[in-house]
Amino acid sequence: MPPEPVALYYLTFSTLEEAQRVAYDLLRERIAVCTNWFPITCAYLWEGEIQQESEIVLIVKARAGARAQIEQVVRRHISYTQFIGELPLASVNAGFAEWLARELSD
Repeated sequence: MPPEPVALYYLTFSTLEEAQRVAYDLLRERIAVCTNWFPITCAYLWEGEIQQESEIVLIVKARAGARAQIEQVVRRHISYTQFIGELPLASVNAGFAEWLARELSD
């Protein structure tokens, strides 16, 4: 049986606390098998002006196609618009794929 398709999800948050709440809910609800977070500096356009601020990136390791489930969890915690992107992976090591399938099985 071929391994399940796996994706990374890239999310941004205003605070570490928001990112951690979402990360732990994704793990508890077995949507994600692993999460990583780290601080970044973000530059973006707002009303034609360049803005800069600190953000937290949350990387979620999960099954491909889980973006809608992830977004539902995010919306429970925050209401502002942030980025949620799905990055499908062409392949992952067999051990990781087996771990994901085992931990996220119904």
